[in-house]
Amino acid sequence: MSFEHRGRLPLDYHPVVYPGSVLRFRGPAPGRGLDAPFVLCLGGSETFGRFIHAPFAAQLDAALPLDVVNMGVMNAGLDVIFRDPAITAALGRADAVVLQVMGAQNMTNRFYSVHPRRNDRFVKAATMLRTLYRDVDFTEFHFTRHLLTHLNALSPDRFGVVERELRAAWVARMKAFLDRVSVPVHLLWLSRRHPDEVPTGPVSRLGPDPLFIRPDMLADVAGAAASLSIAVPPPQGPQSSTRGMFFGAREEAAARVLPGPDGHDLAARLLRPLLA
Repeated sequence: MSFEHRGRLPLDYHPVVYPGSVLRFRGPAPGRGLDAPFVLCLGGSETFGRFIHAPFAAQLDAALPLDVVNMGVMNAGLDVIFRDPAITAALGRADAVVLQVMGAQNMTNRFYSVHPRRNDRFVKAATMLRTLYRDVDFTEFHFTRHLLTHLNALSPDRFGVVERELRAAWVARMKAFLDRVSVPVHLLWLSRRHPDEVPTGPVSRLGPDPLFIRPDMLADVAGAAASLSIAVPPPQGPQSSTRGMFFGAREEAAARVLPGPDGHDLAARLLRPLLA
């Protein structure tokens, strides 16, 4: 349960568990479950709707004649989308899929491995990465963003090698997903930044999610998808960027980097005619 910073009102995510999975997904589950025709929404914290009372999946469920099942996973990368048994089973029965464009950092690649369910957790550096960064003690890192931020600050030149691998692995993984799913897959870019926007600030900062995804990468994979929707609402001032979001006193920084209700409203408006 989370709380709004104004008035401390509770937000219940109504967690549900599907057979074959230990993950808790966003509820409530649709009344007809996974037996009737349904749209499956996959992605990370944005799709899950962290801090959001009515995420885009819930809005679509209310607007469409089909059930809409939210299987977004907090801090997910493509690994959990490929490996979770409940997601795999749902993919085999869905009539359409909405796949959020997630960053390239939270997935196992040739340089490091991540936790199979909590994809933002760094597990182990591969020999290639330990060779490239002989001056780094990798036991100090537990999260992928912390690791990559440090590597980038330490040596931007060497980090370029890592970044190219992450981007190539992301494109290959996305193409493999789109190739294996037989129903229409609608890609959704749901972020506070536009794909064309280049992160600014100190070189050591990686920028907002989805990390490392460029317009050419999107174009490369979008050709195999049914559609690509870009849900980026107009920028807001620092005082209004979390308006309508529910979070605890120590969660404001996390809320500021996630899309607010306006982003979810826009995503639902863009997807509704594509799925009707």
